[in-house]
Amino acid sequence: MTYETSETSAVPVTGGPAAPVRHRLSWNKVPEITVYFWIIKVLCTTVGETAADLLNEKAGLGLTGVSVLMSALLAVVLVVQFRTRAYRAGVYWLAVALISVVGTLISDNLTDNMGVPLETSTTVFAIVLAVVFAVWYRRERTLSIHSIDTTGRESFYWLAVLFTFALGTAAGDLVSERMDLGYWLSAVLFALAIAAVAVAHFTLGLDAVWSFWIAYILTRPLGASIGDYLSQPTGDGGLGLGTVITSALFLGVILGLVMYLGVTRKDVTEPERAA
Repeated sequence: MTYETSETSAVPVTGGPAAPVRHRLSWNKVPEITVYFWIIKVLCTTVGETAADLLNEKAGLGLTGVSVLMSALLAVVLVVQFRTRAYRAGVYWLAVALISVVGTLISDNLTDNMGVPLETSTTVFAIVLAVVFAVWYRRERTLSIHSIDTTGRESFYWLAVLFTFALGTAAGDLVSERMDLGYWLSAVLFALAIAAVAVAHFTLGLDAVWSFWIAYILTRPLGASIGDYLSQPTGDGGLGLGTVITSALFLGVILGLVMYLGVTRKDVTEPERAA
């Protein structure tokens, strides 16, 4: 799942209205889908799991305090992201890392503070995400991330990203609890699910846009399972590294990769003529 086929167009789809022509930037605001993208995405989901646990348990802020703090930080970073005129690796991946934490906290608050069953939260997040995609497509006539070049499209993009993290958290917790596989086997299960999506895309012709978003959702529980396996005590089935070491380790790798991409620009979409 490296490329998407949907293109931006103002030509009306048969039976539907034409997408309104808006001011467009000449640069896409999100990175190309390369192997670096998927590696950093999984690392960010791992950090989202371990950092949320770290702040909740070690800092003593509680779910509510952590949620307020991380939501405020995310809001600031998103303002910076929206104000940039083109994709900037550092700003973009900082937003992804923070939104992974906030998405995790949304699901955890519903489950732990409000007592909402995982079956219910998983269903609700799936419906909300479907609504976001439906409105996004209705308004823009595309869900392709190769054309995130207007404020409206970028707004839909980040809203979708937020709910993929929330859905991935709830669905991952639901599968882990119901199947009781443990952290390592859970990671293998979700990795196999992602591999199945890749096979369906490359050999069976599954639409590239949907392949991307399905894999994007599945990387959340994959990263969480890896993070839990590394950080949780050995008595609970983990390696016992702890949330501090695990978070620092993955943040270091993310920082190194983002700096590399910032210098080499290997994930920058070539500019297109503004419409």
